[in-house]
Amino acid sequence: MKKGLKVAVAGAGSGHTPGIVLSLLNHDELDIDEIRLYDIEKERNDDMNIIINFLIKKDNYKISIMSTEDPKEAFEDVDFVFSQIRVGGMKMREMDEKIPLKYGLIGQETCGLGGFSYALRSMNGFLDLVEKIHTYAPDCWILNYTNPETIIAESVRRKYPNLKIINACDMTIGIEDMICKSFDYDRKNWIPVYYGLNHFGFYNSIYDKKLNRDVMPEIIEKIKSEGLYVDDEEESWAKTWTRYKNLLEYFPSNLPNNYLEYYLFSEQIVEQSNKDYTRANEIMDGRLKKIKQTVKKIENNKDLNTIDYESSSHGNYIVDICASIINDKNERFMIIVPNKGAIRNFRDDVVVEIPCYINKNGAEPISLRFDIPDFHKGLMEAQVASEKLLVDAFFENSYQKALEAFTLNQTVPNAKLAKEVLDEFIVVNKGYWPELS
Repeated sequence: MKKGLKVAVAGAGSGHTPGIVLSLLNHDELDIDEIRLYDIEKERNDDMNIIINFLIKKDNYKISIMSTEDPKEAFEDVDFVFSQIRVGGMKMREMDEKIPLKYGLIGQETCGLGGFSYALRSMNGFLDLVEKIHTYAPDCWILNYTNPETIIAESVRRKYPNLKIINACDMTIGIEDMICKSFDYDRKNWIPVYYGLNHFGFYNSIYDKKLNRDVMPEIIEKIKSEGLYVDDEEESWAKTWTRYKNLLEYFPSNLPNNYLEYYLFSEQIVEQSNKDYTRANEIMDGRLKKIKQTVKKIENNKDLNTIDYESSSHGNYIVDICASIINDKNERFMIIVPNKGAIRNFRDDVVVEIPCYINKNGAEPISLRFDIPDFHKGLMEAQVASEKLLVDAFFENSYQKALEAFTLNQTVPNAKLAKEVLDEFIVVNKGYWPELS
């Protein structure tokens, strides 16, 4: 175990930061000496600094905490940077969700045209962040949660092909946790095989070591017949998990990523969506208000026993990756990496989400020993083409490539709608997107 690790959290104003910090501090195989909170928004960073310092004092953790908007102070000589930046904040996420809905299209932060709007902002912001990190800590590991992750990973692959970075998403863990909670499995016993793009993939099998069999077929039948347990979920997520069995009723051969509903049942999702109150509004009225309320409690030294931040699966996943790197554990995770033959009947020049071993050298992909089905392959190829066109548009400042990407997106029925949404997004994203011509 390496002693005295220095860790920075980029995008520290996020409501996920307490979970990541507590996961770092509670991990038995990590010795953290210093955590630096970095955000370009001072107010959000200051608020989170108050919360983190309260949590540390409450449980008597021995660690140095600092918050800063200066990248040199944040990143100089750190060992790891945990990135969870949201370029444009929740207000721009609201635009990503509501503008497509005006046109009868999917309004979602990482899927559809809202996801593409977010991606063009994120590539700008994330590559700038990488440049700053590389300037002040060229040997550190970047552990990235910044969305949309396949597109972010593709942009990094092009500009920084040798960067020490792990692009990870915890959605597969969310799916597995939901299944275990609903049907009394233990995910620690599982060896899952999953393939796809970020928020766009499928399980091929879930081998349970204790039960000594592939449990995916029985899980599919249980979800179809009983549904998932959603009583303790937020309203929007409860609806998502309730609809999950609809995917399996149409396509029962594999467990899909739940985000595929936005592509396969886009019209139904739009019909059920509230065009005036989206997930962004739910978060602003929930998680973001909670941060402000918590800060007020701490400043007034009042109702401190009601402050209930704790480690989260979101935090545990990325922190376990950190531990597997620093301790050379070679543990298995779902990671977003260049394909290079790992999915043997899929194009090599793309980034995919597949099982990987994580050790001191980073992610070592596990090659799948089967051809993925034509249905999945066809869906993925169309998605890859649209995402690659979007990355082309970013690097080439190409309006034409952006229009092609928007038109090819599988939530869009025709080029006229794609152009109308693209043109409106160009206006609201001025200063965030590259200039397209």
